[in-house]
Amino acid sequence: MLAFAPQAPDHSDMKGAFYGTSSSDHTMPVSIRAALGPTNTGKTHYALTRMMAHASGIIGFPLRLLARENYERLIKIKGERHVALITGEEKIVPPGARWFSCTVEAMPLDRKAEFIAIDEIQLASDPDRGHVFTDRLLHARGTVETLFLGAETIRPLLQRLVPGIEIDIRARLSSLASTGHTKLSRLPPRSAIVAFSMSEVYALAEVIRRRRGGCAVIMGQLSPRTRNAQVELYQNRDVDYLVATDAIGMGLNMDVDHVALAQLSKFDGTVPRPLFPQEIAQIAGRAGRGMKDGTFGTTADCPPMSSALVEAVEQHRFDPIQRLYWRNHELDFTNPANLLKSLTRPPPLRGLTAGRVASDVTTLESLMLDPDVREIARGKRATTLLWDVCQIPDFRKLGDDSHTRLCARLYIHLVKEGSIPAHWMEGHIRGLAKTEGDIDTLMHRLTGVRVCSYVAARTEWSRHSAMWQERAREVEDQLSDALHERLTARFVDRRATTLLRRLDSDGDRTLLSAVKPDGDVLVEGHSIGRIRGFTLETDVASGPERQMILRAGRKALIHEIPRRIRLLQDAPDTALRLDARTGDLFWDEIPLGRLIAGTSLLRPAIQLFPAEFTDTVQKTHVETRLLTFVVNLIRTDLKALYRAHAVADREPGLRAILHRLTEDGGITETLPEDQALPAALRSKLRKNGVEVGRFSIFCPALFRTRPLDLLGLLHALQHQTPHRPTAPGRVSLPWSAISGQFGWIRAGDTGLRLDIAERCIAELHQLALRRNHIAPPDLASRLGVKTDSLPDALKGLGIAHQPAETQSLTYAGPPRPLMILHDRKTRVSRHPRTPQHGSASRRPSPPRTDSPFAALAILREKVRP
Repeated sequence: MLAFAPQAPDHSDMKGAFYGTSSSDHTMPVSIRAALGPTNTGKTHYALTRMMAHASGIIGFPLRLLARENYERLIKIKGERHVALITGEEKIVPPGARWFSCTVEAMPLDRKAEFIAIDEIQLASDPDRGHVFTDRLLHARGTVETLFLGAETIRPLLQRLVPGIEIDIRARLSSLASTGHTKLSRLPPRSAIVAFSMSEVYALAEVIRRRRGGCAVIMGQLSPRTRNAQVELYQNRDVDYLVATDAIGMGLNMDVDHVALAQLSKFDGTVPRPLFPQEIAQIAGRAGRGMKDGTFGTTADCPPMSSALVEAVEQHRFDPIQRLYWRNHELDFTNPANLLKSLTRPPPLRGLTAGRVASDVTTLESLMLDPDVREIARGKRATTLLWDVCQIPDFRKLGDDSHTRLCARLYIHLVKEGSIPAHWMEGHIRGLAKTEGDIDTLMHRLTGVRVCSYVAARTEWSRHSAMWQERAREVEDQLSDALHERLTARFVDRRATTLLRRLDSDGDRTLLSAVKPDGDVLVEGHSIGRIRGFTLETDVASGPERQMILRAGRKALIHEIPRRIRLLQDAPDTALRLDARTGDLFWDEIPLGRLIAGTSLLRPAIQLFPAEFTDTVQKTHVETRLLTFVVNLIRTDLKALYRAHAVADREPGLRAILHRLTEDGGITETLPEDQALPAALRSKLRKNGVEVGRFSIFCPALFRTRPLDLLGLLHALQHQTPHRPTAPGRVSLPWSAISGQFGWIRAGDTGLRLDIAERCIAELHQLALRRNHIAPPDLASRLGVKTDSLPDALKGLGIAHQPAETQSLTYAGPPRPLMILHDRKTRVSRHPRTPQHGSASRRPSPPRTDSPFAALAILREKVRP
């Protein structure tokens, strides 16, 4: 709030003083002055002070936002009944109003006022709106004092076009210095980032939200209510960053320390072009207020400014404006054609030039082609009304003829009915009164409401103008609040902003934190995540924001992590679980880590999941507890293996075999033929749960579901192979599904569980010990294969077989029984003490490599798991 200097007495008893001249008009000389200089020179403050020193006054601002902002300042000093606001969309004119805050286009110049001021008069050089400012420069005069505010670049043209004008050059109250290019992530707090398109503003705001917690957003399309809410968000330090368009360059006063331009060019309505040095200075000048110095520079992908450009901005030295844009204000309303002709009259003075064709002229040209409009636009009154309708701003800018059609419809209503029908106003306003939708949808509705507000503000156009203005204002307020909420929700993370500010200023020593019973972690009243086990889970997957949240969260976990470690150490093994499919370890169903390869098969290691341990001691405590659980689990599920290993202490002859069996996890390679165990030792192994089979030496008790799953996992970890657990109870599967898995052997295209295969082969060996024998009828069922796949499985196991009787080529019945062939030489070779056809003295012949069992001996190395 500016502290205004003392002003003249409030002549509230002077009825109608605004509409005429006061008694002082005859004694006070008329003065025309200009206060020129860069931003932060106090020009606006000076103008408001001068206006309130007079009995009446009008001040014109370039933006509706500024007119509303200064209107609110004035009513705090002069009171609501003495201050008026007139913009295209708003008209608040109390009966006793004497001081008017307006947009330049809406200034009521048909009323007399002692004081008139125009802000940002250098905008007369703007090709789109410049003709309005030029008209005010040439024709708007107060009866006592006229004041123009703006940049020094317009000084030569002011002196040429307004003879006798007094120029007051004002110096900036603080300095402005360049800091060069700065990364977005390194911008200091209280920075404003400026871009020149809505998409770029959104992109920058999103980056700032992720990296710095959030930002306020200022754009020219925002309503005053939304803009004020966003400014308040910034001014109250809920956020430390502001992302804006060049709208902030027009007098919006905020506590900005640094201005960073994300672009050095913009689209000016016709073509993209580089920014002029004075435009950069106007924007950069928002940094530093009062006596506080400011800085400026570039950021994001924008390259650094040249040294010449930096010097011009810092020293406020710019080329003077060479021309102002002008449009004739003495219009001919006899008919539309003459009106259009008078609008295109050439400038009368040197230094003035015609600007771009304005939207009101474009609309007029389009309406003159409409046969319905052309039919009724006859005479001065109808032509004047047509021009008034053409000046309805095209706020929506849809790029089609919708605005022209709207103006045509309104004009026909006004001519034929004398006013705009109530149902038209009601339908349009009601259709826009919807607060759902995204940011762009709400902004589009706001532009529609602005059109309704403009139409309602023309009191002569409707019978209930005040009511429609109020209705439009209510809808605009609703949409503005909803838009502010959407902007804040999208671009502000209050939690991250609060934490970041506290961490940057005080470190983590003063953060207030706690952990709720359900594991929710609170820091400074904000939930930053949930602690599961020893891991802090946040809703931010990655990036600087996650690191900041984790940094704050560890403050709350300083005492929580040691408490949880003690609970884990005291927890029984029943509270822990190993998932034999994945190797993950759980504590009360919360994953803490997983098994990895260790020093040996039965001694795996532990790899903990990411956790919030403060030192390696805490990590070691957790690893030790989990490893103790795993060791106990292995000893429990594989107790048959450990029981067999204990026999080695009593039987030195079995020590090597049992050691190898333990190291291999319960299944080890069978002995070569020349190292066959004596029958006594084989018997001792069998009594202690170890079988010597044709393929392997193994513990049958380990082929239950739990031990086999555990051994499969340990084997996969140790040998760095995929672990594919099988369904419980299965004894056969396609070999492609279990290739290389622990405890399975290959039998053709089928994989058989080792213990089942060994048991069946041993029984078949007994049946065919002395003669060929019919295969048992349930052999296929026991091996878990289909009957027609049995021959292929037996062949894969190296068992010689043939049909029990010769089959006819025409035989179509079920498969005949298989005959298991006696193979004397192989069996004698493998079991030398077995009599051969009743002769115990005959020495065995060398094994035949083409016999089935000899083939079995050769293939054993290939199919062994």
